Amino acid sequence: MKVAYYVGGAAVLVFGAAYASVPLYKVFCQMTGFGGTTQRADEVKAATIKPVDGGRVLRVDFTSSVHDTMPWSFKPTQRSIRLVPGETALAFYTVKNNASYAITGVATYNVFPPKMGLYFNKIQCFCFEEQRLLPGEEVDMPVFFFLDPDMLNDPSLQNTNIITLSYTFFKTGDEKEKEKENKENKVKEIKSVGVVIKQ
Repeated sequence: MKVAYYVGGAAVLVFGAAYASVPLYKVFCQMTGFGGTTQRADEVKAATIKPVDGGRVLRVDFTSSVHDTMPWSFKPTQRSIRLVPGETALAFYTVKNNASYAITGVATYNVFPPKMGLYFNKIQCFCFEEQRLLPGEEVDMPVFFFLDPDMLNDPSLQNTNIITLSYTFFKTGDEKEKEKENKENKVKEIKSVGVVIKQ
């Protein structure tokens, strides 16, 4: 009986660790900037931040891509922005759904060099939630951000003058898939109703 308790406890522990691993990994990446994961700042923090007087001018380059299964065009509206640490900046990406049906997508992002993830703060970003575009729809999506002045005290970033912000859009759903699911569900309902009638 004790063995069953130990085995059951171990199974619960393994399941719990697997369930918690994704959110814990996300928190770890945001706290350490691991893999170029950026920080998320609120408007209150953004209002208190000030550009560094005489700070070195940095260039933020913007890149984009879409997953192979995503029939969207996605590009930065501007190639780069120059700013000093502590200065807020607004950039835009233009995205267009080239399909004949609505598609929902989500963008993943990272910053290079990866250590910059600790100091790259987004106030507003389209990447925080899913985006749904109708057939042929084109929209400009904003990224409102600043570079934390504390980056100037990080010895590993002393020679960093160019930062790259990259996004990749992935499909999370589309109307074609939903229509197919609905048709399959209706067929199942009809079959189940037919079985009930026969009985």
